[in-house]
Amino acid sequence: MLYIVQKAFLSTFIWLLSTVLFFAQASSKSSIEAPSSSSKPNIIIFLVDDLGYGDLGCYGNPIVKTPNIDRLAREGVRLTDCHSAATVCSPSRAAILTGRNPYRSGFYDILGSFNCYLQRQEITLPEILKPVGYSTCFVGKWHLSRFNNNVTNSGENNQPSPGEQGFDYWFATALNAFEGPRNPKKFIRNGTPVGDVKGSYCDVIVKEACDWMSLRKKDQPFFLEICTHEPHTPIDPPEEYSKPYENTTVDSLEKTIRYGGVPRPTGISNHKDKYYGTVAQLDHAFGQLMKFLDSTGLEKNTIVIFTSDNGPESPVNFDESRGMWMDTIRDKCFGTPGLLRGMKRFVYEGGHRVPGIVRWPSKIPAGIVSDKLVNGTDFFSTICKIAGVKEPDDRAIDGTNILPALLNRHNNQNRSVIWLLQLNEDMYAKMGDMSLRYHEYTLIGRMPVKADSETLLSWMYNSKPEKFELYNIVKDPEQQFDIANNHPGLLKKLIPMMTKMWINIRDEGKMSKPKK
Repeated sequence: MLYIVQKAFLSTFIWLLSTVLFFAQASSKSSIEAPSSSSKPNIIIFLVDDLGYGDLGCYGNPIVKTPNIDRLAREGVRLTDCHSAATVCSPSRAAILTGRNPYRSGFYDILGSFNCYLQRQEITLPEILKPVGYSTCFVGKWHLSRFNNNVTNSGENNQPSPGEQGFDYWFATALNAFEGPRNPKKFIRNGTPVGDVKGSYCDVIVKEACDWMSLRKKDQPFFLEICTHEPHTPIDPPEEYSKPYENTTVDSLEKTIRYGGVPRPTGISNHKDKYYGTVAQLDHAFGQLMKFLDSTGLEKNTIVIFTSDNGPESPVNFDESRGMWMDTIRDKCFGTPGLLRGMKRFVYEGGHRVPGIVRWPSKIPAGIVSDKLVNGTDFFSTICKIAGVKEPDDRAIDGTNILPALLNRHNNQNRSVIWLLQLNEDMYAKMGDMSLRYHEYTLIGRMPVKADSETLLSWMYNSKPEKFELYNIVKDPEQQFDIANNHPGLLKKLIPMMTKMWINIRDEGKMSKPKK
Protein backbone atom coordinates (compact mmCIF):
# COMPACT_ATOMS: atom_id res chain seq x y z
CA MET A 1 0.00 0.00 0.00
CA LEU A 2 2.82 2.37 0.90
CA TYR A 3 4.52 1.50 -2.40
CA ILE A 4 1.35 2.39 -4.32
CA VAL A 5 1.03 5.73 -2.51
CA GLN A 6 4.70 6.55 -3.13
CA LYS A 7 4.39 5.61 -6.78
CA ALA A 8 1.26 7.73 -7.16
CA PHE A 9 2.99 10.65 -5.44
CA LEU A 10 6.05 10.26 -7.65
CA SER A 11 3.92 10.17 -10.79
CA THR A 12 2.04 13.27 -9.71
CA PHE A 13 5.30 15.07 -8.89
CA ILE A 14 6.81 14.21 -12.27
CA TRP A 15 3.63 15.38 -14.01
CA LEU A 16 3.64 18.69 -12.11
CA LEU A 17 7.34 19.22 -12.76
CA SER A 18 6.98 18.57 -16.50
CA THR A 19 3.99 20.90 -16.64
CA VAL A 20 5.90 23.69 -14.92
CA LEU A 21 8.88 23.20 -17.22
CA PHE A 22 6.64 23.18 -20.28
CA PHE A 23 4.96 26.46 -19.41
CA ALA A 24 8.24 28.02 -18.37
CA GLN A 25 9.72 27.08 -21.73
CA ALA A 26 6.65 28.37 -23.59
CA SER A 27 6.82 31.62 -21.66
CA SER A 28 10.50 32.07 -22.47
CA LYS A 29 9.82 31.63 -26.17
CA SER A 30 7.14 34.31 -26.23
CA SER A 31 8.91 37.00 -24.23
CA ILE A 32 12.00 39.08 -24.80
CA GLU A 33 14.41 39.71 -21.96
CA ALA A 34 17.59 41.75 -21.93
CA PRO A 35 20.49 39.38 -22.67
CA SER A 36 23.37 38.73 -20.34
CA SER A 37 26.50 40.77 -20.83
CA SER A 38 28.20 37.85 -22.56
CA SER A 39 25.51 37.53 -25.23
CA LYS A 40 24.55 41.07 -26.11
CA PRO A 41 23.17 41.13 -29.64
CA ASN A 42 24.55 43.13 -32.53
CA ILE A 43 22.18 45.90 -33.62
CA ILE A 44 21.74 47.31 -37.12
CA ILE A 45 19.44 50.21 -37.99
CA PHE A 46 18.86 50.44 -41.74
CA LEU A 47 17.27 53.85 -42.31
CA VAL A 48 16.03 54.77 -45.78
CA ASP A 49 15.11 58.23 -47.02
CA ASP A 50 11.58 59.34 -48.05
CA LEU A 51 10.23 55.80 -48.46
CA GLY A 52 6.44 55.77 -48.18
CA TYR A 53 4.30 53.46 -46.08
CA GLY A 54 2.93 51.88 -49.26
CA ASP A 55 6.16 51.57 -51.24
CA LEU A 56 7.09 47.95 -50.45
CA GLY A 57 5.64 44.67 -51.60
CA CYS A 58 5.11 43.53 -48.00
CA TYR A 59 3.07 46.69 -47.41
CA GLY A 60 0.85 46.09 -50.42
CA ASN A 61 2.57 47.89 -53.27
CA PRO A 62 1.36 46.22 -56.50
CA ILE A 63 4.23 47.47 -58.68
CA VAL A 64 7.65 47.48 -57.05
CA LYS A 65 9.40 44.16 -56.41
CA THR A 66 11.17 44.15 -53.04
CA PRO A 67 11.97 40.49 -52.33
CA ASN A 68 14.80 41.10 -49.86
CA ILE A 69 12.92 43.50 -47.62
CA ASP A 70 9.84 41.29 -47.91
CA ARG A 71 11.96 38.38 -46.70
CA LEU A 72 12.95 40.39 -43.62
CA ALA A 73 9.25 40.87 -42.88
CA ARG A 74 8.61 37.13 -43.20
CA GLU A 75 11.46 36.39 -40.80
CA GLY A 76 10.56 38.99 -38.19
CA VAL A 77 7.79 41.37 -37.26
CA ARG A 78 6.14 43.80 -39.66
CA LEU A 79 4.81 46.90 -37.89
CA THR A 80 1.62 48.40 -39.33
CA ASP A 81 1.50 51.40 -36.97
CA CYS A 82 5.14 52.51 -37.10
CA HIS A 83 5.98 56.21 -37.28
CA SER A 84 8.99 58.41 -37.80
CA ALA A 85 9.28 60.97 -35.01
CA ALA A 86 9.10 63.86 -37.46
CA THR A 87 7.82 64.60 -40.94
CA VAL A 88 11.23 65.50 -42.42
CA CYS A 89 14.64 63.90 -42.27
CA SER A 90 17.03 65.71 -39.91
CA PRO A 91 14.62 65.93 -36.94
CA SER A 92 13.60 62.31 -37.46
CA ARG A 93 17.23 61.15 -37.46
CA ALA A 94 17.97 63.10 -34.30
CA ALA A 95 15.03 61.43 -32.55
CA ILE A 96 16.26 57.91 -33.36
CA LEU A 97 19.68 58.63 -31.86
CA THR A 98 18.45 60.52 -28.76
CA GLY A 99 14.99 59.13 -27.97
CA ARG A 100 13.71 62.71 -27.75
CA ASN A 101 11.20 64.72 -29.71
CA PRO A 102 13.50 66.71 -32.02
CA TYR A 103 11.94 70.05 -31.02
CA ARG A 104 13.45 69.56 -27.56
CA SER A 105 16.93 70.07 -29.01
CA GLY A 106 15.89 72.90 -31.32
CA PHE A 107 15.52 70.72 -34.42
CA TYR A 108 12.56 72.55 -35.97
CA ASP A 109 13.54 71.91 -39.58
CA ILE A 110 16.27 70.22 -41.57
CA LEU A 111 19.96 70.77 -40.90
CA GLY A 112 20.98 74.42 -41.29
CA SER A 113 17.60 76.08 -40.93
CA PHE A 114 17.39 78.15 -37.72
CA ASN A 115 20.93 76.98 -36.93
CA CYS A 116 19.64 73.43 -36.42
CA TYR A 117 22.14 70.67 -35.76
CA LEU A 118 22.58 67.85 -33.25
CA GLN A 119 24.16 69.54 -30.26
CA ARG A 120 26.96 68.17 -28.14
CA GLN A 121 24.90 67.96 -24.98
CA GLU A 122 22.54 65.45 -26.58
CA ILE A 123 23.28 61.87 -25.50
CA THR A 124 23.20 59.44 -28.43
CA LEU A 125 22.76 55.69 -28.74
CA PRO A 126 26.43 55.01 -29.58
CA GLU A 127 27.52 57.07 -26.59
CA ILE A 128 25.32 54.93 -24.35
CA LEU A 129 26.34 51.61 -25.92
CA LYS A 130 30.12 52.07 -25.98
CA PRO A 131 30.60 51.86 -22.18
CA VAL A 132 28.91 48.43 -22.15
CA GLY A 133 31.24 47.02 -24.77
CA TYR A 134 29.74 47.89 -28.13
CA SER A 135 31.82 48.98 -31.11
CA THR A 136 29.94 51.56 -33.15
CA CYS A 137 29.80 52.52 -36.81
CA PHE A 138 27.86 54.97 -38.95
CA VAL A 139 27.68 54.88 -42.76
CA GLY A 140 25.66 57.03 -45.14
CA LYS A 141 23.64 60.21 -44.93
CA TRP A 142 24.26 61.97 -41.61
CA HIS A 143 22.31 65.23 -42.03
CA LEU A 144 22.69 66.16 -38.36
CA SER A 145 25.70 68.50 -38.64
CA ARG A 146 28.03 69.95 -41.23
CA PHE A 147 31.55 68.61 -41.28
CA ASN A 148 33.35 71.67 -42.60
CA ASN A 149 31.90 74.63 -40.70
CA ASN A 150 34.03 77.10 -38.77
CA VAL A 151 35.94 75.91 -35.71
CA THR A 152 35.78 77.56 -32.31
CA ASN A 153 38.65 79.36 -30.63
CA SER A 154 39.53 76.11 -28.88
CA GLY A 155 39.95 74.40 -32.25
CA GLU A 156 36.77 72.41 -31.81
CA ASN A 157 34.29 72.02 -34.66
CA ASN A 158 31.12 73.94 -33.82
CA GLN A 159 28.97 71.13 -35.15
CA PRO A 160 30.02 67.69 -33.94
CA SER A 161 30.73 64.95 -36.46
CA PRO A 162 29.49 61.35 -36.06
CA GLY A 163 32.83 60.57 -34.41
CA GLU A 164 32.15 63.24 -31.79
CA GLN A 165 28.67 61.80 -31.20
CA GLY A 166 29.89 58.35 -30.22
CA PHE A 167 30.67 56.50 -33.46
CA ASP A 168 34.08 54.77 -33.47
CA TYR A 169 34.08 54.60 -37.26
CA TRP A 170 32.15 56.69 -39.75
CA PHE A 171 31.85 57.05 -43.49
CA ALA A 172 29.31 59.73 -44.29
CA THR A 173 28.04 62.64 -46.30
CA ALA A 174 26.74 65.61 -44.36
CA LEU A 175 23.83 66.06 -46.78
CA ASN A 176 22.11 64.16 -49.55
CA ALA A 177 23.98 63.27 -52.72
CA PHE A 178 22.67 66.34 -54.53
CA GLU A 179 25.15 65.83 -57.34
CA GLY A 180 23.35 62.53 -57.93
CA PRO A 181 23.41 59.11 -56.29
CA ARG A 182 25.85 57.69 -58.85
CA ASN A 183 29.54 58.05 -58.04
CA PRO A 184 29.05 60.35 -55.02
CA LYS A 185 31.84 62.85 -54.40
CA LYS A 186 31.44 64.09 -50.82
CA PHE A 187 32.02 61.14 -48.54
CA ILE A 188 34.21 61.68 -45.51
CA ARG A 189 35.76 58.77 -43.64
CA ASN A 190 36.66 59.45 -40.02
CA GLY A 191 37.23 63.14 -40.77
CA THR A 192 39.17 62.71 -44.03
CA PRO A 193 37.58 63.47 -47.44
CA VAL A 194 37.47 60.36 -49.62
CA GLY A 195 37.05 61.96 -53.07
CA ASP A 196 35.12 60.35 -55.90
CA VAL A 197 33.56 56.99 -55.04
CA LYS A 198 32.49 54.60 -57.78
CA GLY A 199 29.01 53.12 -57.58
CA SER A 200 25.54 54.14 -56.45
CA TYR A 201 25.10 55.57 -52.98
CA CYS A 202 23.20 52.65 -51.43
CA ASP A 203 25.63 50.09 -52.87
CA VAL A 204 28.65 52.06 -51.68
CA ILE A 205 27.50 52.36 -48.07
CA VAL A 206 26.40 48.72 -47.78
CA LYS A 207 29.84 47.62 -49.01
CA GLU A 208 31.51 49.98 -46.51
CA ALA A 209 29.35 48.56 -43.72
CA CYS A 210 30.22 44.98 -44.67
CA ASP A 211 33.92 45.82 -44.86
CA TRP A 212 33.76 47.36 -41.39
CA MET A 213 31.98 44.32 -39.95
CA SER A 214 34.67 42.09 -41.47
CA LEU A 215 37.54 44.08 -39.89
CA ARG A 216 36.02 44.95 -36.49
CA LYS A 217 37.03 43.23 -33.25
CA LYS A 218 35.10 40.00 -33.22
CA ASP A 219 34.86 39.77 -29.43
CA GLN A 220 32.66 42.88 -29.22
CA PRO A 221 28.99 43.33 -30.07
CA PHE A 222 28.38 46.15 -32.50
CA PHE A 223 25.90 48.93 -33.21
CA LEU A 224 25.73 49.89 -36.88
CA GLU A 225 23.56 52.59 -38.43
CA ILE A 226 23.21 52.56 -42.23
CA CYS A 227 21.44 55.56 -43.76
CA THR A 228 20.73 55.59 -47.48
CA HIS A 229 20.20 58.52 -49.81
CA GLU A 230 17.64 56.53 -51.77
CA PRO A 231 14.84 57.07 -52.69
CA HIS A 232 15.35 60.79 -51.95
CA THR A 233 15.89 63.11 -54.90
CA PRO A 234 17.83 63.29 -57.14
CA ILE A 235 16.57 59.97 -58.45
CA ASP A 236 18.80 58.24 -61.00
CA PRO A 237 18.91 54.42 -60.83
CA PRO A 238 20.90 52.27 -63.26
CA GLU A 239 18.82 51.14 -66.22
CA GLU A 240 18.89 47.50 -65.08
CA TYR A 241 16.61 48.51 -62.21
CA SER A 242 14.32 51.00 -63.98
CA LYS A 243 13.86 49.13 -67.28
CA PRO A 244 11.50 46.45 -65.83
CA TYR A 245 9.04 49.22 -64.97
CA GLU A 246 8.75 50.63 -68.50
CA ASN A 247 5.64 48.80 -69.69
CA THR A 248 1.89 49.15 -70.08
CA THR A 249 1.15 46.97 -67.06
CA VAL A 250 2.98 49.42 -64.83
CA ASP A 251 1.21 52.29 -66.63
CA SER A 252 -2.15 50.79 -65.69
CA LEU A 253 -1.20 49.91 -62.13
CA GLU A 254 0.21 53.37 -61.43
CA LYS A 255 -3.23 54.83 -62.10
CA THR A 256 -4.46 52.96 -59.01
CA ILE A 257 -1.78 54.39 -56.71
CA ARG A 258 -2.81 57.03 -54.20
CA TYR A 259 -0.70 59.98 -53.17
CA GLY A 260 -2.15 61.12 -49.88
CA GLY A 261 -4.73 63.38 -51.45
CA VAL A 262 -1.97 65.84 -52.40
CA PRO A 263 -2.38 67.49 -55.84
CA ARG A 264 0.20 66.49 -58.44
CA PRO A 265 1.24 68.21 -61.66
CA THR A 266 0.30 66.59 -64.95
CA GLY A 267 2.68 65.29 -67.61
CA ILE A 268 5.19 63.61 -65.28
CA SER A 269 4.13 59.95 -65.51
CA ASN A 270 7.08 59.10 -67.77
CA HIS A 271 9.33 59.45 -64.72
CA LYS A 272 7.71 56.74 -62.62
CA ASP A 273 10.06 53.97 -63.76
CA LYS A 274 12.94 55.89 -62.22
CA TYR A 275 11.33 55.94 -58.79
CA TYR A 276 10.30 52.29 -58.91
CA GLY A 277 13.76 51.35 -60.15
CA THR A 278 15.35 53.23 -57.26
CA VAL A 279 13.27 51.33 -54.69
CA ALA A 280 14.19 48.07 -56.45
CA GLN A 281 17.87 49.03 -56.34
CA LEU A 282 17.54 49.89 -52.66
CA ASP A 283 16.05 46.45 -52.05
CA HIS A 284 18.98 44.83 -53.86
CA ALA A 285 21.49 46.73 -51.72
CA PHE A 286 19.65 45.65 -48.60
CA GLY A 287 19.78 42.09 -49.89
CA GLN A 288 23.58 42.33 -50.12
CA LEU A 289 23.68 43.25 -46.45
CA MET A 290 21.48 40.27 -45.58
CA LYS A 291 23.69 37.93 -47.63
CA PHE A 292 26.73 39.14 -45.72
CA LEU A 293 25.06 38.50 -42.37
CA ASP A 294 23.99 35.05 -43.52
CA SER A 295 27.39 34.08 -44.94
CA THR A 296 29.25 35.13 -41.80
CA GLY A 297 26.81 33.65 -39.30
CA LEU A 298 26.11 37.08 -37.83
CA GLU A 299 22.38 36.84 -38.51
CA LYS A 300 21.90 34.54 -35.52
CA ASN A 301 22.70 37.24 -32.98
CA THR A 302 21.95 40.44 -34.91
CA ILE A 303 18.86 42.58 -34.59
CA VAL A 304 18.00 44.28 -37.90
CA ILE A 305 15.67 47.29 -37.81
CA PHE A 306 14.42 48.58 -41.16
CA THR A 307 12.47 51.85 -41.34
CA SER A 308 12.14 55.23 -43.10
CA ASP A 309 12.83 58.77 -41.89
CA ASN A 310 9.46 60.20 -42.98
CA GLY A 311 6.67 59.82 -45.51
CA PRO A 312 7.16 59.95 -49.29
CA GLU A 313 8.12 63.08 -51.20
CA SER A 314 5.68 64.61 -53.69
CA PRO A 315 6.20 66.77 -56.76
CA VAL A 316 5.95 70.51 -56.15
CA ASN A 317 2.41 71.84 -56.52
CA PHE A 318 0.96 75.35 -56.51
CA ASP A 319 -0.26 75.10 -52.91
CA GLU A 320 3.32 74.61 -51.77
CA SER A 321 5.20 77.02 -54.04
CA ARG A 322 2.43 79.56 -54.73
CA GLY A 323 3.87 79.64 -58.23
CA MET A 324 7.04 81.35 -56.97
CA TRP A 325 9.55 78.51 -57.36
CA MET A 326 10.05 75.10 -58.93
CA ASP A 327 11.98 71.93 -58.10
CA THR A 328 11.71 69.72 -61.16
CA ILE A 329 13.80 66.88 -59.73
CA ARG A 330 10.80 66.14 -57.51
CA ASP A 331 8.77 65.26 -60.61
CA LYS A 332 10.32 61.80 -60.34
CA CYS A 333 8.73 61.21 -56.94
CA PHE A 334 6.14 58.45 -57.12
CA GLY A 335 6.26 57.25 -53.53
CA THR A 336 2.95 56.44 -51.90
CA PRO A 337 1.63 56.44 -48.33
CA GLY A 338 -0.88 53.77 -49.33
CA LEU A 339 -4.36 54.74 -48.21
CA LEU A 340 -3.09 57.32 -45.74
CA ARG A 341 -3.66 61.07 -45.99
CA GLY A 342 -0.73 63.42 -46.53
CA MET A 343 2.85 63.07 -47.70
CA LYS A 344 6.25 64.18 -46.41
CA ARG A 345 5.96 67.36 -44.25
CA PHE A 346 2.29 66.69 -43.42
CA VAL A 347 1.33 65.96 -39.82
CA TYR A 348 -1.45 63.72 -41.15
CA GLU A 349 -0.63 59.99 -41.10
CA GLY A 350 1.01 59.85 -44.52
CA GLY A 351 3.71 62.27 -43.37
CA HIS A 352 5.04 60.07 -40.59
CA ARG A 353 3.57 56.56 -40.70
CA VAL A 354 6.34 54.52 -42.31
CA PRO A 355 7.43 50.93 -42.91
CA GLY A 356 8.91 49.30 -39.82
CA ILE A 357 10.36 45.78 -39.77
CA VAL A 358 12.41 44.15 -37.02
CA ARG A 359 14.14 40.76 -37.16
CA TRP A 360 15.71 39.14 -34.09
CA PRO A 361 16.19 35.41 -34.64
CA SER A 362 15.13 33.16 -31.74
CA LYS A 363 13.60 36.14 -29.94
CA ILE A 364 10.94 37.43 -32.34
CA PRO A 365 8.94 34.63 -33.98
CA ALA A 366 8.92 34.81 -37.77
CA GLY A 367 5.96 36.28 -39.58
CA ILE A 368 4.40 38.39 -36.82
CA VAL A 369 2.33 41.40 -37.86
CA SER A 370 1.99 43.95 -35.04
CA ASP A 371 -0.59 46.75 -35.05
CA LYS A 372 0.80 48.35 -31.88
CA LEU A 373 1.92 51.99 -31.93
CA VAL A 374 5.67 52.47 -32.46
CA ASN A 375 7.41 55.85 -32.81
CA GLY A 376 10.93 56.72 -33.94
CA THR A 377 11.89 57.82 -30.42
CA ASP A 378 11.12 54.30 -29.17
CA PHE A 379 14.15 52.68 -30.79
CA PHE A 380 16.40 54.50 -28.30
CA SER A 381 14.56 53.20 -25.23
CA THR A 382 14.22 49.71 -26.67
CA ILE A 383 17.88 49.38 -27.59
CA CYS A 384 18.86 50.58 -24.13
CA LYS A 385 16.68 47.82 -22.67
CA ILE A 386 18.13 45.20 -25.00
CA ALA A 387 21.71 46.23 -24.17
CA GLY A 388 21.00 46.36 -20.45
CA VAL A 389 21.84 50.04 -19.99
CA LYS A 390 19.89 52.76 -18.20
CA GLU A 391 18.40 55.63 -20.11
CA PRO A 392 19.64 59.13 -19.16
CA ASP A 393 17.66 60.42 -16.18
CA ASP A 394 18.72 64.07 -16.44
CA ARG A 395 16.48 64.91 -19.44
CA ALA A 396 13.12 64.09 -20.94
CA ILE A 397 13.09 60.87 -22.97
CA ASP A 398 10.00 60.58 -25.15
CA GLY A 399 10.49 57.00 -26.27
CA THR A 400 9.28 53.85 -24.58
CA ASN A 401 10.38 50.23 -24.61
CA ILE A 402 8.52 48.55 -27.49
CA LEU A 403 9.67 44.98 -26.92
CA PRO A 404 6.07 43.92 -26.12
CA ALA A 405 4.88 45.63 -29.34
CA LEU A 406 7.37 43.56 -31.33
CA LEU A 407 5.39 40.52 -30.19
CA ASN A 408 2.09 42.30 -30.95
CA ARG A 409 1.35 42.54 -27.25
CA HIS A 410 -0.15 45.50 -25.44
CA ASN A 411 2.35 48.25 -24.92
CA ASN A 412 1.73 51.36 -22.81
CA GLN A 413 -1.91 51.85 -23.74
CA ASN A 414 -2.16 55.24 -22.09
CA ARG A 415 0.76 56.82 -23.91
CA SER A 416 0.28 59.76 -26.20
CA VAL A 417 2.62 60.75 -29.03
CA ILE A 418 2.87 64.11 -30.77
CA TRP A 419 4.24 65.01 -34.20
CA LEU A 420 5.09 68.64 -34.96
CA LEU A 421 5.24 70.81 -38.03
CA GLN A 422 8.34 71.42 -40.11
CA LEU A 423 9.02 75.09 -39.41
CA ASN A 424 9.51 76.46 -42.91
CA GLU A 425 8.26 79.39 -44.97
CA ASP A 426 7.00 76.97 -47.63
CA MET A 427 4.65 75.09 -45.30
CA TYR A 428 1.00 75.58 -46.12
CA ALA A 429 -2.32 75.20 -44.36
CA LYS A 430 -3.21 71.75 -45.70
CA MET A 431 -0.20 70.22 -43.92
CA GLY A 432 -1.44 70.95 -40.39
CA ASP A 433 0.72 72.08 -37.46
CA MET A 434 0.66 69.15 -35.04
CA SER A 435 -0.88 65.74 -34.54
CA LEU A 436 -1.56 63.97 -31.24
CA ARG A 437 -2.18 60.23 -31.08
CA TYR A 438 -4.12 58.80 -28.15
CA HIS A 439 -5.50 55.27 -28.34
CA GLU A 440 -7.36 55.02 -31.67
CA TYR A 441 -7.81 58.78 -31.99
CA THR A 442 -5.71 61.39 -33.75
CA LEU A 443 -6.15 65.07 -32.96
CA ILE A 444 -4.91 67.55 -35.56
CA GLY A 445 -4.06 71.00 -34.18
CA ARG A 446 -3.70 74.25 -36.07
CA MET A 447 -2.14 77.39 -34.69
CA PRO A 448 -3.27 80.92 -35.64
CA VAL A 449 -2.15 82.22 -39.03
CA LYS A 450 1.23 83.91 -38.86
CA ALA A 451 1.11 87.68 -39.35
CA ASP A 452 3.31 89.06 -42.12
CA SER A 453 5.16 91.14 -39.54
CA GLU A 454 6.10 88.07 -37.45
CA THR A 455 9.15 85.91 -37.88
CA LEU A 456 8.59 82.17 -37.99
CA LEU A 457 10.42 81.69 -34.70
CA SER A 458 8.46 84.40 -32.94
CA TRP A 459 5.19 82.98 -34.24
CA MET A 460 6.12 79.46 -33.16
CA TYR A 461 7.38 80.47 -29.70
CA ASN A 462 4.22 82.45 -28.95
CA SER A 463 1.49 80.32 -30.51
CA LYS A 464 -0.55 77.36 -29.40
CA PRO A 465 -3.16 75.32 -31.26
CA GLU A 466 -6.61 76.88 -31.51
CA LYS A 467 -8.40 74.90 -34.23
CA PHE A 468 -8.80 71.14 -34.16
CA GLU A 469 -9.84 68.08 -36.15
CA LEU A 470 -10.45 64.64 -34.69
CA TYR A 471 -10.20 61.28 -36.46
CA ASN A 472 -10.63 57.66 -35.45
CA ILE A 473 -7.50 56.31 -37.07
CA VAL A 474 -8.62 52.67 -36.77
CA LYS A 475 -12.01 53.11 -38.42
CA ASP A 476 -10.88 55.94 -40.71
CA PRO A 477 -7.17 55.49 -41.61
CA GLU A 478 -7.62 57.85 -44.55
CA GLN A 479 -8.63 60.65 -42.13
CA GLN A 480 -11.60 61.61 -44.25
CA PHE A 481 -14.18 62.13 -41.52
CA ASP A 482 -13.61 64.82 -38.91
CA ILE A 483 -15.60 63.66 -35.86
CA ALA A 484 -14.67 66.52 -33.53
CA ASN A 485 -18.26 67.73 -33.23
CA ASN A 486 -19.39 64.25 -32.15
CA HIS A 487 -16.97 63.92 -29.21
CA PRO A 488 -16.95 67.10 -27.07
CA GLY A 489 -15.91 65.13 -23.98
CA LEU A 490 -12.92 63.61 -25.74
CA LEU A 491 -11.88 66.99 -27.11
CA LYS A 492 -12.06 68.41 -23.60
CA LYS A 493 -9.46 65.81 -22.62
CA LEU A 494 -7.22 65.82 -25.69
CA ILE A 495 -6.90 69.56 -26.39
CA PRO A 496 -5.29 70.34 -22.99
CA MET A 497 -3.10 67.25 -23.43
CA MET A 498 -1.88 68.46 -26.83
CA THR A 499 -1.37 72.04 -25.63
CA LYS A 500 0.60 70.95 -22.57
CA MET A 501 2.84 68.64 -24.59
CA TRP A 502 3.41 71.31 -27.24
CA ILE A 503 4.39 74.02 -24.75
CA ASN A 504 6.65 71.69 -22.77
CA ILE A 505 8.54 70.46 -25.83
CA ARG A 506 8.62 73.85 -27.58
CA ASP A 507 9.94 75.70 -24.52
CA GLU A 508 12.67 73.15 -23.86
CA GLY A 509 13.81 73.62 -27.45
CA LYS A 510 13.85 77.38 -27.00
CA MET A 511 16.03 77.07 -23.90
CA SER A 512 18.51 74.71 -25.58
CA LYS A 513 18.71 76.50 -28.94
CA PRO A 514 22.33 77.44 -29.76
CA LYS A 515 23.02 81.02 -30.68
CA LYS A 516 24.30 81.85 -34.13
